[in-house]
Amino acid sequence: MNELANIDYEPFWLSLKLSFITTFILFFFCVGLAYFMSQNKFFGKAFLESIISLPLVLPPSVLGFYLLIFLSPYSFFGKFIEELFGVRLVFNFAGLVVASCIYSLPFMFGPIYAGLNSLKRSLFEASYSLGKSRLTTIFRVILPSIRSNLLTAIVVSFAHTMGEFGVVLMIGGSVAGESKVASIAIFEAVEMLDYTKAHIYALLMLIISFFVLFIVYFLNSKKA
Repeated sequence: MNELANIDYEPFWLSLKLSFITTFILFFFCVGLAYFMSQNKFFGKAFLESIISLPLVLPPSVLGFYLLIFLSPYSFFGKFIEELFGVRLVFNFAGLVVASCIYSLPFMFGPIYAGLNSLKRSLFEASYSLGKSRLTTIFRVILPSIRSNLLTAIVVSFAHTMGEFGVVLMIGGSVAGESKVASIAIFEAVEMLDYTKAHIYALLMLIISFFVLFIVYFLNSKKA
């Protein structure tokens, strides 16, 4: 019990904060992007789909390395953001959010895109024929029709962000209270042979991961 009281839970709460913010941003971005791509055919669509899916196959160290270069204050983008907002996107929480959104993008986009592509065109046409606007059709007809896909996207993206290691380490380093998330804390605890701390962090991550996946399978089984 003394070990539990002496554990620093800040990395764990920082991981939860990062996961909530990343999931929130990605949800609205991916709903709009997936809807646009499912409704339109345009030159370069396959290329864009490949770009979105890249984080699924790229090693985290490779993605993290190029994000580090891209977000660095020495790059055009990183310098622009720092001069405009006064925020440096490396080795701080803001950079972790940007990196996590890019790294978890396909986990949010994929299920939503698949759900929208599975809908019949007649569903859209029936709504429009009843005088419903496009916005009303999206929120009253389309999104309710892919509830299970939305839930899967949200939960998987949240869990994936919670478990990020390579990318967040490359972008954020290990700054206490700023970028030292639970996965990094586990790694450092093992390096210091503090297996009790590593076990507590790892067990909490295991419980959360199991819980969120259980929610998805349980709710989907009830709708089946």
